[in-house]
Amino acid sequence: MTRMVYPFTAIVDQEGMKKALILTVIDPNIGGILIRGQRGTAKSTAVRALAQLLPSIEVVRGCPFNCHPSDPRLMCDECRARFRETGEPLPSVTQKMRVVELPIGATEDRVIGTLDMEAALRTGRRAFEPGILAEVHRGFLYVDEINLLPDHLVDILLDAAAMGVNYVEREGISFSHPSRFVLVGTMNPEEGELRPQLMDRFGLCVEVRGIEDVTTRQEVVTRRLAYDRDPEAFVAQWRPRDEKLGQAISKAQRAVASIALTPEALAAISQICSDLKIDGHRGDITMAKAAAALAAYYGHQRVRDEDVREAAILVLPHRIRRSLMDDEASFSIEAVDQSIEKARKTAPVAEIAPPFEKKKTSKPPEGNAEHLTVRVHGISEATYDLTFPEVTARGPRQAPSGRSVKAPAPFEGAYVRSVLPRGKPRDVALDATMRTAALSRARRGQAGGRRMVIRPDDIRVKWREKKAGRCILFVVDASGSMGVQAQMRETKAAIISLLNRAYKNRDRVGLIVFQGVKARLVLPPTGSIDLARRHLKTIPTGGKTPLAAGLALGLATLKTERLKHPDEEALMVVVSDGRANVPLNGGDPLDDAVKVAREIRKSPADVMFLDTEIDPCAFGYGWELARIMKATYIPLGQLDAGRLVSLVA
Repeated sequence: MTRMVYPFTAIVDQEGMKKALILTVIDPNIGGILIRGQRGTAKSTAVRALAQLLPSIEVVRGCPFNCHPSDPRLMCDECRARFRETGEPLPSVTQKMRVVELPIGATEDRVIGTLDMEAALRTGRRAFEPGILAEVHRGFLYVDEINLLPDHLVDILLDAAAMGVNYVEREGISFSHPSRFVLVGTMNPEEGELRPQLMDRFGLCVEVRGIEDVTTRQEVVTRRLAYDRDPEAFVAQWRPRDEKLGQAISKAQRAVASIALTPEALAAISQICSDLKIDGHRGDITMAKAAAALAAYYGHQRVRDEDVREAAILVLPHRIRRSLMDDEASFSIEAVDQSIEKARKTAPVAEIAPPFEKKKTSKPPEGNAEHLTVRVHGISEATYDLTFPEVTARGPRQAPSGRSVKAPAPFEGAYVRSVLPRGKPRDVALDATMRTAALSRARRGQAGGRRMVIRPDDIRVKWREKKAGRCILFVVDASGSMGVQAQMRETKAAIISLLNRAYKNRDRVGLIVFQGVKARLVLPPTGSIDLARRHLKTIPTGGKTPLAAGLALGLATLKTERLKHPDEEALMVVVSDGRANVPLNGGDPLDDAVKVAREIRKSPADVMFLDTEIDPCAFGYGWELARIMKATYIPLGQLDAGRLVSLVA
């Protein structure tokens, strides 16, 4: 059954995303594209629809690596040897350039391919099973939710995309084959970020958002409903436009090599990257390639200022340096225009028509400050010294180490020991296999022979372990006492600091605040710094202390997260003085808090109670609740972000 793909030209708006995808087809050497955006913004739809616009290519008949029939640079070793013998193009077939989607949960062996170690040990010959990187050679590799992909797989994909070769090595036996492809990744920043050094490896980066214009939103719904009712008719209706766009892309592909990168354009590119303080030179090179591809697409003979300007929008925003507390990146169209003007020096040119409209900045709403009953604290931007005297924790439960836990991981992670295989041996442990065979020689009567025979029962496979992240949930008192001490400000800074290292440790951080008469989940557990900035920017403080509601919501949130991420460890960090004055079920406020604390004690989560009472000996509510929850109790008094980060991480 043939699956009908939604037409590329039928996608409403999202012009930046579509333009970036087109440029990667015109010049695959641009370096791939990362598409960041909210759910339901046509990211996956656009990438899958791109396959209909891709041109046909010639591949060597019968080769699993899609080798080029006459270009040795795009051939595997076997095809290159055959080509050198004859000096003639190898027998070929024509096929459509492909978009290969990386399956969810793909293993390392599935991605890079694998050497059949059992056959190598028994026969002495290499036997290679091609993986996805062989299948995608000279095509597009699409990775959905690339920010959730394990680190080692992301590194493998980026290295292969940059080098154009896939290297596979197992126990000293190696194999390589060409793997030139365009990497396309999509992600929702709310679910976690990519490391900055990985972001920089993508040539283009596009931020997509939901459409706000009502008329345009209606058009999105109308087209989608028409497609769902009759996919064949809808695709046929839009096919002429897709074909026209495909022809324009093919024309631009042929023309891009002849586009002139003038000294003026090169000066503008270098000036922009210098003024915006772009690290390294990858941004300059990628910007030059993108500007040339744009010029070819628009039918220009040389790169113009407007091409440079539009290329900057696609190439530079994700390369801008910014501090942890910055709300927005410092990239701006105005800065690009100023750099272009500076590079022109003397020769004036025609006014540049902006390819994208500048967003209008709206003034903050006016209001009467006298009517406000709550206060909002900003995020501290101070630099903290994380060395301080060690605090002795009280309570029966030991303090969590803060380190990511180890979890078994087939075909990935660190090799820690060898085990017997289950089913067909994969990821063979050559050292343990040979030791087992050597110890078995005497028992099998092979002691006098020089040849070591490997039998199936000698084979051992590797047991690997990888890091499993934690879910760190802050349950913070935002009532009047906390507001007066401005400790919410320090809590926000601590959360941002923890999220900065969250990608490396695969941790997620969330925040619950309780104040007034209820508790609310301000920040769902996330690894995204951008999401945290938006949600933490304005948190009101003041009012009463519904402690029981905060603890109950914290327990419910951790239970839900455990169902979604069963391998994660959970840590609840309660920041409060323990004084409850709002009941949960109409009873005594403190009794309700004690009941919830007993339920938390039964949960598998670690708990840390940070007592912010200035004089904890006066009441001891925090100590008593920590004892009931079996929590690590730490009397803090005045909270500061540096100390909080050190305790948790």
